[in-house]
Amino acid sequence: MSKGKQKVAIIGAGIVGVSTAIWLQRDGHDVILIDKSGPGEGTSYGNGGILASCSLIPIPVPGLITKAPRMLFDPNQPLFLKWGYLPRLMPWLLKYLGHANASSVKRRAEALFPIIGDSLADHEALSKGTDAEKWLVPSDYLYVYDDRKHYESDGFGWSVRESHGFKLDILEGQEFHDYDPAFSPDLGCAVRLKNHGYLTDPGRYIKDLAKHFESNGGRIVTGEVDDIVRENGKVTGVRIAGETIECGSAILTAGIWSSALAKKLGLHVPMETERGYHVEFWEPSIMPRSPAMVASGKFVMTPMDGRLRLAGVVEFGGLEAPPSDAPVALLKKNVETAIPGISWKNTTEWMGHRPSIVDSIPVIGEVPSVKGAYVGFGHDHIGLTGGPKTGRILSQLVSGKRPNLDLAFYSPSRFQ
Repeated sequence: MSKGKQKVAIIGAGIVGVSTAIWLQRDGHDVILIDKSGPGEGTSYGNGGILASCSLIPIPVPGLITKAPRMLFDPNQPLFLKWGYLPRLMPWLLKYLGHANASSVKRRAEALFPIIGDSLADHEALSKGTDAEKWLVPSDYLYVYDDRKHYESDGFGWSVRESHGFKLDILEGQEFHDYDPAFSPDLGCAVRLKNHGYLTDPGRYIKDLAKHFESNGGRIVTGEVDDIVRENGKVTGVRIAGETIECGSAILTAGIWSSALAKKLGLHVPMETERGYHVEFWEPSIMPRSPAMVASGKFVMTPMDGRLRLAGVVEFGGLEAPPSDAPVALLKKNVETAIPGISWKNTTEWMGHRPSIVDSIPVIGEVPSVKGAYVGFGHDHIGLTGGPKTGRILSQLVSGKRPNLDLAFYSPSRFQ
């Protein structure tokens, strides 16, 4: 049942927040978008840039518990840990690893497919008619393996994807290298997935979406929200630096920085930061044909505007520690192995924070104890991919419309 026009405040201007703002605006609401740094300055800027609809498989998979200790002590593996952070991390980590089983993986895939399974079309619908659509490129997406046996070792994950309708083209030997001669001859097998896409500049994409929102009457505020104001169990405003901005609904979409405000709303979501890195090679001598995940190093490479971006690596170390050198060095080493002979003019490096919930499923929906308070965060590695659909769902909920999917998977109260 439609709730009519409302004044809505959105806290967090990454892909989820900006998408929510645009969909709410298109539904006729008066929207304020608030971010401590401005639109597109966090993880939505530094991600791999791939609209990875097939990324249904979480990090915790069967066998991870036995592999993880060895990975931590091997500098060539894409898992890193700030050891001084381990005591604080351990309660969350034990719950997280408790989902490293087949049933949890299948449940996560079932939950995520409605959010990311048609990401290219979701982004096209979001960006249509805006300056942002020029950054969006439909493409294939490759998973690159050493050989057929290496591919078959990932059989469980591919069977889950196929059960959700993904069609796999297996390219081997010369067929693979005819498709993309950029890769090393030592890499002999690839899975090609069609109907994917990527962004040639994720940060500018978000900023152009935000500019479109603002040009159509939306308000953007730079500042940090201290609290969500409530009266008689209902949202009446948000507080920034002691001043209150009145609103009838507030939506929390601030990624890993959502935790503190969520707790004030009575939500205790078991979430940690996965510190992710990217390295960009500007004016590279070799550019792959399409985005690719190189399975041996668990990193992605994405052709972007004037540069090749390498992203991936998982590091646990909290929000305060400075970036580490080892993850960046590993990314550089891995790409020189995957694309022999590549050279470039200069590099840029980045580290950011992915918001990871113990069951690898985001929280999306209305806060049970506070009328008019909504949340949409915890997307770990698929925030860019699932941002437009998450924003559409939140807009529908605020507008009193019923989304055509099972919201129980994403219930904000499922950990209470």
